[in-house]
Amino acid sequence: MKVAIQGVKGSYHHQVADLLYGDVELLECSTFDQLGRAVAQGEVDKGVMAIGNSIAGSILPNYTLISENDLSITAECYLDIDHQLMALKGQKLEDIVEVQSHPMALLQCKPFFRDYPEIKLVETDDTAAAAYRIQRDGKKGIAAIASSIAATIYDLDIIATDIQEIKNNATRFVVVEKNQVDNHEPNKATINFASSHEAGSLARILTIFGAQRINLTKIQSIPIVEKPFLFSFVADLEFDNLSQFTTAQQQIQPYIKELTILGIYKSATL
Repeated sequence: MKVAIQGVKGSYHHQVADLLYGDVELLECSTFDQLGRAVAQGEVDKGVMAIGNSIAGSILPNYTLISENDLSITAECYLDIDHQLMALKGQKLEDIVEVQSHPMALLQCKPFFRDYPEIKLVETDDTAAAAYRIQRDGKKGIAAIASSIAATIYDLDIIATDIQEIKNNATRFVVVEKNQVDNHEPNKATINFASSHEAGSLARILTIFGAQRINLTKIQSIPIVEKPFLFSFVADLEFDNLSQFTTAQQQIQPYIKELTILGIYKSATL
């Protein structure tokens, strides 16, 4: 099996791939666009893609990538995010003049650095990649925010632990594949739909979901790129039996203009 991840070994995407599939061949992608294309073109069997964070919210462009590349969500995974500050061996916090990491990691750890105004925060493409470059180039005085696994892989010392502001910080990842797979007893679906422009159409759709005892765990509007200021909706639906979803799918047809099923799968535990 070959799995595409965003970032390099030691990234949080790598952790999820390892949790789900063990020691498999990885395709390290610098962007989510590259990841989506790799799955769509059959370069890999699966892709692991972050889709939302408990602090920062949904990564809306990734829903568009899934739809545009005609991919299917086949599984999900929640990962607790614990940010570590790491540097070359022998370095201490007082030696650090610059910290590099992904913008989201820097944002989540920004309060920690209020006590260190002399430290410059620099955005990079990936948490683990920042750690890798410090080791590769022997950068003294530079630290990275990344996972403890990245520190192990790149032989760095952790000089401050769990520096994120909010300790209960989790990211939701999904597994995307070129084709929908038959999950055993699926209980969750992710859909993208545009309701008709008649008054009350969205309310009728939500009422149908409720009548079928479907739990709407998330609904969010996303822009329709080719139609300025018009929006579709992404929704996560949980049910006890697939028949609830298929029945609701039929009943909402009069009230929608477009419907894309992004995936039918088994929900994960947060």
